[in-house]
Amino acid sequence: MADIKFDIKEEFGILSEGSRGWKKEINLVSWNDRKPKIDIRDWDENRGKMGKGITLNKTELLKLKEILNSMDLEAMEIE
Repeated sequence: MADIKFDIKEEFGILSEGSRGWKKEINLVSWNDRKPKIDIRDWDENRGKMGKGITLNKTELLKLKEILNSMDLEAMEIE
């Protein structure tokens, strides 16, 4: 498998941290020298290893924001 090149352009925040130090982060990332996208995934302490994640372009991010704003979190039975 070919090496994946990434460049974290901006860090927005950490959503959670696991017991082994991996952190679920939201960042602006350029993958393989392409245009940066919003990226949500787990990273190890040194950002040498990463878990599966999702990337969103601007249109998808705006749609996600719209959906999240419309959700009634108080009525949901989630942890």
